[in-house]
Amino acid sequence: MTLSQTVTVYVAYKQSLGMRFATEARTLKSFCRALGDVDMDKIESYQLHTYLAGSGPVTSFWNRKLSALRGFYRFALARGYTASSPLPTAGSEEPPAFVPYIYSRNDIKRLIEATVGRERCNLSSLTCRTLLLLLYGTGLRISEAVRLDLADVDFDSGGILRVRESKFYKTRLVPTGPDLTRVLANYAIERNKRRPNSPDAPFFLTQRGQRLSRAGAETAFRQLRECAQVRRNDHARYQPRLHDFRHSFAVTRLVSWYREGADVQRLLPQLATYLGHVHIAATQHYLTMTPELLREASLRFERYALGGNSHA
Repeated sequence: MTLSQTVTVYVAYKQSLGMRFATEARTLKSFCRALGDVDMDKIESYQLHTYLAGSGPVTSFWNRKLSALRGFYRFALARGYTASSPLPTAGSEEPPAFVPYIYSRNDIKRLIEATVGRERCNLSSLTCRTLLLLLYGTGLRISEAVRLDLADVDFDSGGILRVRESKFYKTRLVPTGPDLTRVLANYAIERNKRRPNSPDAPFFLTQRGQRLSRAGAETAFRQLRECAQVRRNDHARYQPRLHDFRHSFAVTRLVSWYREGADVQRLLPQLATYLGHVHIAATQHYLTMTPELLREASLRFERYALGGNSHA
């Protein structure tokens, strides 16, 4: 059996069990492209090592690729599609934990200013600006934002987004504040002047009238980021990403609660629900400790230690 045939059968099997399996499927398709459509029994160990190594320093993705391939080879061995596994028996040493980039207000201002009057990757400046404000103001995943249809944005109820079938196959309602609601409404008005406005039409469109894709949004953002000179200088492997808006939203919300004197521990489950997380531990992953957050948490603890009424 060939590699591509085995991958097709394996992915179909996993998805038939109700698993999304999208990330693993992309890894296995990348593996097929790297090796070609060879016979399963003709894949050599050095080819596996070359694929896993990739280019550049080792990142946590090395072990994610290895994990995907281990599951694939267990499946192939159990069904007799191959006689042996050429995979290494041990993973590599884990690299330092990845630290997301937390956008400052100045970063957001520069990014928004960089959208003015510039079309990027077939996106209008209005589309770029609206998408950035949506991600910063709601913490949506970029995949959730580009899947929005016109019917999913409810202005009549004061600003409610219906996020359908997100990462965990759940649909949730995400309220937007008055400022962001006005931004979205203005975008919808301009969008509807030039494009079809049926309920199932995509909300975010390219200049050609097609649904904005995640890849298209990420490519446009890389160009925008360079134009705005928003970059990290801590020798990290990755520059600021669209997904870092989600981290920034969570941290900004927490800082605001501390400043308001709110009961943060009580509100964390609400933040988890808003972000579409199944468990609060997933939300805690987004709460990167920034100097601003550390300062607010320290002030809260100081008031508590001195006998104040602030929540611990």
